[in-house]
Amino acid sequence: MPRFRLLELKPAHVYEVRPRKDKRGVDLISDALPFGALWYAEPNAISNAIGYAKFSSRSHAAVIRVYDEGGNVIETHEHAGDFKE
Repeated sequence: MPRFRLLELKPAHVYEVRPRKDKRGVDLISDALPFGALWYAEPNAISNAIGYAKFSSRSHAAVIRVYDEGGNVIETHEHAGDFKE
């Protein structure tokens, strides 16, 4: 009789990068963040938000979705969570 091993799966952190309604940068939104959202306003706000999401989830898998003003996904990034000591 075959024996099966159950694998422990860690759920991926999900991050959303959305433009602010006041047109002043983007919000990084996730349940994995301590306050739920971070605001980025500099010229390279999207790349900084993606970089922060990858860094803060370096020990977990992560999915980062970038949305446009219409709510459509324009980019998706997947991070494996390959942090090693």
